[in-house]
Amino acid sequence: MSTTPHDEQKHSAGKEVPEEVSFAETALTLGGKSEDEAKRTGAIDKADDQVEKLFQPEYQTVNSPAHRMVWERGAPIDLFASDEVNTPQDVRQVMDRSLAVVQRHRQSGTVLNPDGKVSTTVLEELGEAGYWGLLVDREHGGSGAPFRSFAPFLTQMATLDPTIAGLASVHGCIGAVDPVRSFGNAEQKARFLPGLASGQRLSAFALTEPAAGSDLTALRTRAELRGDTYYVTGEKLFITNIELGRTIGLVCLIDDKPAVLVCELPDSESEQFQLKDYGLYALKHTYNRGMVFREFPVPAENLLEPQRGNGLTIAYHGLNLGRVALCANAAGTMRMMLANMLPWADFRVTYGEPIGKRELVRRRIGRMAGLIVACDALVAWCSHLLDQGYRGEMECIVAKIFGSEAQKEAAIELFMKTHGGRSFLHGHLFGDNVHEYLAPCIYEGEGEMLGMAFFKSLVKQHGTVYFEPIGKALQKAGIRAPNPLNPAHLWALKGVMTPYAVWLAKQYLPGKSVQAPSLPGGLREHCNFAASQLQRAPREISGVMRRHQLKLADRQCRMSELSARIQKLIVMLCTSLYAGRQNDELVRSAADVICRDLRRELTGERPSDRDQRATVKLGEAILDGGFRSLAGIEPDEILMRYES
Repeated sequence: MSTTPHDEQKHSAGKEVPEEVSFAETALTLGGKSEDEAKRTGAIDKADDQVEKLFQPEYQTVNSPAHRMVWERGAPIDLFASDEVNTPQDVRQVMDRSLAVVQRHRQSGTVLNPDGKVSTTVLEELGEAGYWGLLVDREHGGSGAPFRSFAPFLTQMATLDPTIAGLASVHGCIGAVDPVRSFGNAEQKARFLPGLASGQRLSAFALTEPAAGSDLTALRTRAELRGDTYYVTGEKLFITNIELGRTIGLVCLIDDKPAVLVCELPDSESEQFQLKDYGLYALKHTYNRGMVFREFPVPAENLLEPQRGNGLTIAYHGLNLGRVALCANAAGTMRMMLANMLPWADFRVTYGEPIGKRELVRRRIGRMAGLIVACDALVAWCSHLLDQGYRGEMECIVAKIFGSEAQKEAAIELFMKTHGGRSFLHGHLFGDNVHEYLAPCIYEGEGEMLGMAFFKSLVKQHGTVYFEPIGKALQKAGIRAPNPLNPAHLWALKGVMTPYAVWLAKQYLPGKSVQAPSLPGGLREHCNFAASQLQRAPREISGVMRRHQLKLADRQCRMSELSARIQKLIVMLCTSLYAGRQNDELVRSAADVICRDLRRELTGERPSDRDQRATVKLGEAILDGGFRSLAGIEPDEILMRYES
């Protein structure tokens, strides 16, 4: 995590910090962290910088909507608006065929094989439909679908089968498709992509190891070049979509630097390659396994060599696609939950009246709809940004965190509590899938860890421009605890303090106000609130950096809390703009409900009677069948029915 070099400094054997090191490495070194920790953190920071260079300057993080709305006075609100989906006809046909395949097998009960995994027949028929090639370029046998079309399609697929929707993301976003498509040379694309597009070679991405999860600097799997072949030795763990005969992007160390080899797994195990099975509650309908490599041969021509960066650069590139896909999947999964709440609320009678008449149940239904619409908004916005060419790091983190936490809340607080004891029956949607609902909080990066990564991206430029020069000046002068009353300390800081003082003074001057466009109902108020709060954030953020100085890296709770508040404001802004452009009154009402809730979380206010009436009224309208977002979703049979 980036820190801000101020007082309480500890020196690393009096060493000067080289100019070429990253901001994170500089700050940690100046903050007295060990040389190894600073080096490891710096390696991650450098990989992030290398990913940035893959994008045009106007689409890098400092010019992204989230960053600009915080740091730029008068940033345009339209940066948070998404366009309408315009899916090419041939792409839509592939999507419709794929949905039809899953619908047919779902109705006949043949989605899963005897082991409880998605059957080979389903996977092959999806390949024939073109499902696995949606994100592969047309010249290599795919459909070249815009991500703005692909992401909401995953929501549709998730209403039929969330696992199959997730496999499209594993294969196309974080599997071998994106690394080869984005970093492969012409020969590699021609060799690998047609098979990946047809589904002949389904794929995965092998990054996690027993000692390397959130700490990717702890990689131990190595590949040694001998002649024209790399020989891989090491172990991977928790890799989804692994079976014999598939294609993986393998992150390993080559000459002590992270690299990615495209590996075609053998058709049988051997001394050189073995699968590692273990009990795993989540992802139960697909194969999540470990892999053990012992001198496993991979042709040298399978090495992906990005023009900038290394294997971590490749790994980070596809994660943003996967994070948006996760949010899209959550939106579909929550639709399934909501569709199953409605008939139960009508059937279940207590004290002579269906529970659907009760305020608490209606509130749960209204809240669920709000979570769904907010996820839809984030998916539309983030996929729109990615198609425009933005890196989207900060925005996609917001989508991932909100989507996974929304799904967790929906499952536990809304779905389970409404269904009561029947939730735990075999065959019940909740009981059979509770781990699937919770696990996305870990996928693509654990939520709070990602929240700190969001904060790092948010403060990185500010720290580099204003705080890093101060820290270097103090370190050069040998000052561990600066004293503003000490003339020697002031002399040491001459020049480097002026830019920050000027910036800080400007924050107290009247700035250009940000006003939302014309939006219906209370959505404009929500939009204005979120935008104004984001525009006021720099003073607080910079104040936290000043207050904690070099100890900021250890103030994870403070970073996490501040990051979460910024994220909620972004969700409010995105959701209000999205809903304001919809013609569906219930979508707008659902957006109003979730924005009210988010605002109260930020201000600490209690819900008013008006707030509660809005949520309950929305739930009532959905019970009456007015929520078109549930069209076509078939609820499960009610278990253990009783005579009413």
